[in-house]
Amino acid sequence: MADDLGYGDVGCYGAKPKNLKTPHIDKLAANGLRFTSGYCSASTCTPTRFSFLTGKYAFRQSNTGIAPPNGPAIIQPGIETLPTLMKKAGYATAVIGKWHLGLGGPSGPDWNGELKPGPRDIGFDYCYLLPTTNDRVPQVYVENWRVKNLDPNDPLWVGRKKPSPDHPTGITHRSTLKMDWSHGHNSTIHNGISRIGFYTGGHAARFRDEDLADEWVNQSNKWIESNKDNPFFLFFSSHDLHVPRIPHERFRGTSTLSYRGDVIVQLDWCVGELVKTLDRLKLSDNTLIVFCSDNGPVGDDGYKDEALEKMADHSPNGPFSGGKYSVLEGGTRTPFITYWPGKIKPGVSDEIVCTIDMAASFAALTGTKLPNDACPDSFNVLGALLGKKGAKGRDHLVQQDNGRGGNYGYRVGNWKLQRHDSKRKRNVVVTNKLANTPAPRFALFDLSKDVKEKVDVSKKHPKVFNRMKAGLQKIIDNGRSRP
Repeated sequence: MADDLGYGDVGCYGAKPKNLKTPHIDKLAANGLRFTSGYCSASTCTPTRFSFLTGKYAFRQSNTGIAPPNGPAIIQPGIETLPTLMKKAGYATAVIGKWHLGLGGPSGPDWNGELKPGPRDIGFDYCYLLPTTNDRVPQVYVENWRVKNLDPNDPLWVGRKKPSPDHPTGITHRSTLKMDWSHGHNSTIHNGISRIGFYTGGHAARFRDEDLADEWVNQSNKWIESNKDNPFFLFFSSHDLHVPRIPHERFRGTSTLSYRGDVIVQLDWCVGELVKTLDRLKLSDNTLIVFCSDNGPVGDDGYKDEALEKMADHSPNGPFSGGKYSVLEGGTRTPFITYWPGKIKPGVSDEIVCTIDMAASFAALTGTKLPNDACPDSFNVLGALLGKKGAKGRDHLVQQDNGRGGNYGYRVGNWKLQRHDSKRKRNVVVTNKLANTPAPRFALFDLSKDVKEKVDVSKKHPKVFNRMKAGLQKIIDNGRSRP
């Protein structure tokens, strides 16, 4: 799972080689199934990750907005999850990379003790985490239930308020930053970059941003190696290309798109390294790989990293409008590739599939019974994921922006309903102007003629419009959508 990767950000989905090259991801697509209607369930990270693991739309739970640095565990022990289903089928399970779903009990994480509950309490045998997201503090790794390499004589403190009047921040020490902030990311400084939130201590446990991708690959390869004789499920949760976009030095300048393009190249390298490991261990023919993103793209997301200035003719959201934070197609329609040598025939599919469907689909793949009350919005689209002849994907999908009670998109076939309860929409990716513009609460679009969602056809098709509004409300009210 990539982070903030747009539909048009990789070569097999239209990115131009003169801007950046993604040979490893393109190879998956060329030898696997590339979906043109592959989605994540929300246009921000925490709700998509929640839905991916629980098979439940994030708007059904009140605390699924973007998790703060000290946020408690959003997914509580005792509910069926994707990893618990895989464990029932006899699989070893691991999550390596970005978490951003909270840790600890109701009062939040005990950074100097056991971080329970966490991934190991909801079905993962092993976890090696970036606990929040890297523009939020703290910059430490969590291995299983504890901060890795934490010196008890230098305890870690994380908070919402400045710990002391002389604590350096991106405001007071702006001239010292190696990457300046543009909005919001101006609290504690680490590695020359200011972040959201405050922290002190834990210096032996802190990492260097440039090393994140290498660390995820190294830890993943080590875990795959140790589980090569068993069935395993690995959630490789990349931080690329989320801000702050700080690639390793060897990737700097490998694209014409500055930092944002360079971390896409870095992400592609990660994919290649994992596939190389599977090939070396002769596991590729028995391994299904799903490549996806947690939401669509964004230009300026809080740092002055030249994403907008160097965008040139690159279209990160492909042919669509909107991106991260938006319920327009660009917010949740992303690269989505399935790859399984000898099992999946190379091709392109226009079936609708979503990250929320992995729980039901993997349960079907492994012959695991999915309880009726579990994963209430996850559909079994295994046939579509494997490219089986005549197999269908979803017939409808609800898209959301962030957390509960925000804005919704509702796609049924080629009809798309926008419902903006906020009466505002986020529809711009490549400029920082007009980020939020006024919008009617409801509008209807025909995606077969209007993928950019420019022309509201609700007055031309009143019956469809009313049916779509009622259908969305029914899904929201019913508490489930899985048959």
